[in-house]
Amino acid sequence: MSDEASKKESKVEAQKRGSRHLRGTIKEVLAGPATHFDDSDANILKFHGSYQQDDRDERRSLRDTGMEKAYQFMVRVAIPGGSITADQYLALDRLADSHGNGTLRVTTRQGFQFHGVLKGALKETIASINHALLTTISACGDVERNVMACPAPLGDEAHRVLQETAREIAIQLRPASRAYYEIWLDEEELVHTQETEPFYGETYLPRKFKTGIALDTDNCVDIYSYDCGLIAIVEGGRVAGFNVVVGGGMGMTHGKADTIARLASPLGFIEPGHAVEAVKAVAAIFRDHGNRADRRHARIKYLIHEWGMDRFTEEFQRRVTFRLSPWRPLPPAAYHDHLGRHAQGDGRWFYGVFIENGRIADRDGARTKAALKEIIETHRPRVRLTPSQNILLADLTEPQIEAVVETLGRYGVKRVEELSAARRYAMACPALPTCGLAMSESERLMPSVVDAFEAELAALGMRDVPLTLRMTGCPNGCARPYTADISFVGRRPDVYHVFVGGGLGGDRVADLFAEDIATDQLVPTLRPLLTKWARERRGDESLSDYYQRLIGHPQRRQYVTGSETATARTLSLTVLP
Repeated sequence: MSDEASKKESKVEAQKRGSRHLRGTIKEVLAGPATHFDDSDANILKFHGSYQQDDRDERRSLRDTGMEKAYQFMVRVAIPGGSITADQYLALDRLADSHGNGTLRVTTRQGFQFHGVLKGALKETIASINHALLTTISACGDVERNVMACPAPLGDEAHRVLQETAREIAIQLRPASRAYYEIWLDEEELVHTQETEPFYGETYLPRKFKTGIALDTDNCVDIYSYDCGLIAIVEGGRVAGFNVVVGGGMGMTHGKADTIARLASPLGFIEPGHAVEAVKAVAAIFRDHGNRADRRHARIKYLIHEWGMDRFTEEFQRRVTFRLSPWRPLPPAAYHDHLGRHAQGDGRWFYGVFIENGRIADRDGARTKAALKEIIETHRPRVRLTPSQNILLADLTEPQIEAVVETLGRYGVKRVEELSAARRYAMACPALPTCGLAMSESERLMPSVVDAFEAELAALGMRDVPLTLRMTGCPNGCARPYTADISFVGRRPDVYHVFVGGGLGGDRVADLFAEDIATDQLVPTLRPLLTKWARERRGDESLSDYYQRLIGHPQRRQYVTGSETATARTLSLTVLP
């Protein structure tokens, strides 16, 4: 932490310090008649896996009639590596109907979210999730969040090691406090003065901390967007070790040049047995030196931006028991979404089901929720959630794969072969009406935006050329917009900043291409660029590669700031004469 930052602490830091190890007065308020929690408890509630929200569609009318907000809660399930059983999936499916809004949402971080949970059902919802041998603890809050890993359920050692490592990191970095179990599972309350947090201490981390694990041949987890990332180096079918990257993060603030979306930087190579220690060391450096005064700068990327990698590497080496080895060369970043049918390598098969923007629901002509429920009840597959908000159904026989395809078709769920590239790779955050930070629409708008771009790309003969489209309702980056070919970041209602230049590989940060673009002008704004790409591309050149060649910046960009007005105007004039 800088000298200036160490002189004071933010309001949230004080709330954590006074929470009695994440207890606050949550248990007492749960037992009372109030429909919501005060600000302090609402912040502590995040550590337990829930955000207090309200229905923003109803906010104005309720205010005009003198009524309180329509309070509700988002509940998030932390699922390391995105792996659950058939029984666990079915339990969550039932909870979505009984206590949520009837839908399940696959997050971009391999978890599940329930929306629309009322306070009176909050305790039963979280307890029921635990009864299914899952948890919501650490799904939110200033701790290690859900640990991600390549979800492909292949039978080789490398994929097994990734899943096991993700689970071990998650276990080692969970809070030690028993508050979660006392509040939600009715365990006997401990005297808080007798309890310690041996790793996190009284105030936990300065802000959230995200870890992911990728393969050197598959960056489906977008590894450069993490606070700490492990890239498995596979030799002869075995994991020889991990390249470690640090300091990634997608969130920034409009108009604030000192906020950045940043790619993680190479740290070095470690042996497989040091993975957990390495992640804990990076988190500990953040714990001890991160900014606790300004939450806008309370991410490890800002610490590294301030220190530089040499100082960070020196501090890392001082804290670990092993010697950091030189970075291993990597092949060009590749991406696999694992949709469709695939052999697992053990005589079984898995099938990847496309879930538009992660929302498992029965609507818009596709009864996705009913289809998955029937398939999982009938065939009992293992279930994996992907970083692209899709679902993999594993351990199936060939006849079962055929039955899965038939069931999906019967319920109107599109197979991967029916998807355009733009729709297949599209992602959006929830935004309105539930997210309190949203400045504009995202999930509800994205299908129509994809429709428009599908038509444009089809007319150019580019329908099936891989292209990532992403949309967020604010600049915090929950759908990883700054590593996409094209992204739309909410600025205000129906107005977006347009970013261009990332790509499927996830190893570039996009440029701010155009500012303050109305929804109906998104396609017209990008039409000249798309037209030039279709006409001038070399071979199978992606939009990202073409764009980088066009502007004369073929190297990977490390970060983009929250204020690049001049850059956006220059790019628009240069690229689109």
